[in-house]
Parts: sequence; structure tokens; C-alpha cells
Amino acid sequence: MTHVLWARDLAARLLDPLPRRLAHVTAVGRRAGALAPILGPDAELLAAAAYLHDIGYAPAVADTGFHPLDGARYLREVEKADDRLCRLVAHHSCAVYEARERDLLATLLAEFTPERADLAEALTFCDMTTGPDGVHLTAEDRLAEIRSRYGPGHLVTRSITRATPCILHAVQAVHERLAAAGVRLPPDVPADETQTITESAASPAITRPAVLSGSWRNEKNSTPQQSKTS
Repeated sequence: MTHVLWARDLAARLLDPLPRRLAHVTAVGRRAGALAPILGPDAELLAAAAYLHDIGYAPAVADTGFHPLDGARYLREVEKADDRLCRLVAHHSCAVYEARERDLLATLLAEFTPERADLAEALTFCDMTTGPDGVHLTAEDRLAEIRSRYGPGHLVTRSITRATPCILHAVQAVHERLAAAGVRLPPDVPADETQTITESAASPAITRPAVLSGSWRNEKNSTPQQSKTS
């Protein structure tokens, strides 16, 4: 649970300049917490990745313009985060399709191998059933919203269109796992609702590093840090 609270706090600090993006990742993180019954011992890992999946948009983190890669590199190089967490962030929501559009596919695959399929599907489910303001959407409505927001011909629109079968397959796979386990998710998880994984009044405090003032590539982290997720 400590790792999830660390992830939530890190996302809140990095994405503070982007309140809409922060609302999205906060809701994605809560939705991931609600998947705990079908994730077993990996529930904490998935919830942490859900909170952190979009930190590559943060002004202090963005570098290549491809947010899955930028976020994963930041977690690896600055936060010294667990490899599995970095890999989930790097490949979230079928990111290989956008990587190909940006001529970054070889780089992405060389630096971060995909995480186990069921976990990748769970993260895709949480992201692609949560709108940009944190409101629950169907996957179809979420995909339509992305295409509308970026407009025809945009690189993101092209890549999300190519990724659509991958995304819909992931969402359907999670729905089937939830049904098989007899788990029903609420359409929205209230911000103050206590989650099995993500919230606890008894959780220990977490030491938070200072917010970076500029691009992390120009900063040196001289103090070794332990992995944040196991």
C-alpha cells in the first residue's frame, strides 16, 4: 500500500500544472484499486502504474513528446522505480502503435519489454474506461473522445485508430475476468471512498522528494533510492 500512496503523491506533484490530466490519473488509479479482487499479489503494482501512467505529460518530465516512454524513463532514471512498474507505464494502452507512428518503436522495445499480458490489459482497461476529466466512459466513447480531441490526421488520432482492436480486446478481457470472479465495479469510484489497495488512514507517511524545477535530464539524483514497487 505504501507504494501506491507514493505513486499517487508523485503523480499529484508532477501533474499539478495539468489539473485535467491529474483528474484523469487520479480516477484511473482509483479504478485500478477496484480491480484488486482479480489481480491478486499484483494489485499494488497495477494501482501504482495507474496513478503514474501519464506522468510523461508533466512539464518536468516530458522530453521526446511520447509520454509513455518519457514517463517510464523518468521512473527508471530519477525515481529508481521497479522495472515492472516502468514497463507497465512504457507500454500502457497499447502504446506500441503510437511508438511506431513516432519512429520510436525500436527504442521503446529495446529499453522496456512488455509486462505480462493480463496486467497490461488491466491498466489499459482502467485508462480507456476513464475520460480526461476522470469520469467513467465506455471504451468506445473514450476512443471517440480522443479522436475528437485531437482531430483527423493527427498522429495521436492515427495511432489510436490503429490501436483500437488491441484496446477493445484488453477491455473485453478484463470484463470477462471480472464476470468470472463475480466482481461488479461501480461506474465511478468516489474520491473519498476507501479502497482495498489505495487508501488507508493507518498507512505510514511517505517521504516525498522535492519537485523538480526543470527538465529531469538536467538534474542529478545523487542519493540512491530503493525500488518503489515490488
